[in-house]
Amino acid sequence: MRLTVSNALVAVILSAAAVACTANDHGTAAAATAAPSAAASSTAPTPVRNAGPPVTGTVAETMDAAGYTYARLTTAQGDQWAAIPQAQIKVGDTVTIQNPMMVDGFQSPTLKRTFEHILFGTLAGAPPLGGQPPSNPHPGMMPGAGATPTIASGAPVSRAVGPDAHTVAQVVQGKDALADKTVTVHARVVKYNGGIMGKNWVHVQDGSGTGPSDGDILVTTTDTAAVGDVVTVKGVVHTNRDFGSGYSYPVMIEDAKVTK
Repeated sequence: MRLTVSNALVAVILSAAAVACTANDHGTAAAATAAPSAAASSTAPTPVRNAGPPVTGTVAETMDAAGYTYARLTTAQGDQWAAIPQAQIKVGDTVTIQNPMMVDGFQSPTLKRTFEHILFGTLAGAPPLGGQPPSNPHPGMMPGAGATPTIASGAPVSRAVGPDAHTVAQVVQGKDALADKTVTVHARVVKYNGGIMGKNWVHVQDGSGTGPSDGDILVTTTDTAAVGDVVTVKGVVHTNRDFGSGYSYPVMIEDAKVTK
């Protein structure tokens, strides 16, 4: 039996959510969009990185926890642990993880173990049990739900200052021209998911835009904030981010510095 693992997570996302996800195994996201909640939570920020090309291996060991399936894969490069939304796989199956995201030092209280390195992804052709990706899977994973918040009430926030200053709507509407560039945004926090895939996933709005489609943007950061805080966000614009499991974002600001 051969299964293919499609676009992966975290984060974020992710959403993404998970990026990231709270005190249980996978709680959210982003990506993230989305985050993880009772199977594998991370007690401290967890280094996350893209793992490169798809990873193919034979399932040598597998277990389920809180809506996720953990599998130890035997690959050409050696054994590798992976986590995917719960799926029906068994020892001896050959699986391929696409767009994998590597998490280092991931701690799972439910399984009572720490994975030195583990890949997070999704299994195409084998949808999660119940037909839907687990919502808010693990704190340390992509944020659950992944839906953009509605536009919050409140006075508009003044525009940031400086050569790279933009409103939220300007970043969303000008995403193609701003891709991979640093921007500064002054906005209000309307949603916060902490500790997902080693990052905090924050939705901010500044009163610009015509609605949720261009008036809200997702930010990843290691800084903390609270809903209602007016903050300055400085980070890099990335477009078409797909963390798998339905956590995809046409534009977001990543690795941002967030200050009050």
